Amino acid sequence: MRLELSQCLRRIGGFGILLLLALPACFGLNGPEAKAQSRELNLYSARHYGSDNALYEEFTKKTGIKVNQIQAGDEALLERLKSEGKASPADVILLVDVARLWKAQTEGLFAPVRSEVLNTALPLNMRTDNLWFGLTTRARLIVYDKSKIKPEQVSTYDSLANPDLKGKVCTRSGSHPYMLSLLASIVAHQGEAKAEAWAKGVVNNLARTPRGGDTDQIRGVMTGECAVALTNSYYLVRLLNSEKTEEKAAAQRLGIVWPNQSTTGTHVNVSGGGMARYAPHPEAAKAFLEFLVSPSAQAQLANANNEWPAVQKTQIANPALLKIGRLKADPIEISKIAVNQTLAARLMDRAGWK
Repeated sequence: MRLELSQCLRRIGGFGILLLLALPACFGLNGPEAKAQSRELNLYSARHYGSDNALYEEFTKKTGIKVNQIQAGDEALLERLKSEGKASPADVILLVDVARLWKAQTEGLFAPVRSEVLNTALPLNMRTDNLWFGLTTRARLIVYDKSKIKPEQVSTYDSLANPDLKGKVCTRSGSHPYMLSLLASIVAHQGEAKAEAWAKGVVNNLARTPRGGDTDQIRGVMTGECAVALTNSYYLVRLLNSEKTEEKAAAQRLGIVWPNQSTTGTHVNVSGGGMARYAPHPEAAKAFLEFLVSPSAQAQLANANNEWPAVQKTQIANPALLKIGRLKADPIEISKIAVNQTLAARLMDRAGWK
């Protein structure tokens, strides 16, 4: 029950101890109302998969905490969080690329979460200063036309800059976060100069001006517009799972390469999340993040978008994902990729990668 201001003042009197006792009642934080505040969680999510609803219902069933969702694109969510400031109702933020996660971190939108559950479940390279945590991964692979390209020609990312591929490569825009994250990883491994030279080499080999998403790059190889393309793994898996017979057959004819298997390992990106800086329900937020690294949640999160779970012991039950084979992933800490995002954007500009 809320007390009127006059009642509060009478209780407070001149005694500090009474002030401490009276304040919760003045602000309506006694009894059932206080408990109710911790029985809900406000989720800002850039994930748009219907199967996630079942996952959130499972969390509610286990904990009694209701999940209220706000769904939007990554950039829209970040802008909303900034405009809301301290008044934001967000408890947990889920984003779908290391570039966006890093942006949220640099703009001070995350609060640290100290959790033995998260630290034990996730490898070191999937955690960043207790601020955000990788939940699923996707690999940046190479697809090619078997009639035009030999697999040894495209065994590494570096090979995409070789002159023998001139006029044969399709990619999406260099300003897209997926491309920026790949270039940022090359900076981390090889340094700025070599990363810039690589970007310029790829630009020289483009079959067309970059356009469209990853699926468009794959289709470019299917139709013969280009012979080689870069794509995130889940876009290929979607085509392999396509209900369109011709499209599925065309995808099955493509050659697939996991780049850099004999060196750094294939570049992987993450979907991840963390607790919002001004989370009104921090304990619920922590419980939710811990739930997301449980075996059942990891399997559901990964299967929703044909990705790999970040918790390495999770069983994968996705036939199409298994079909494209296992890979040695680059074990670099995602934070080391994240810090090179701004530099990667400058290098793309200097290379003329539109």
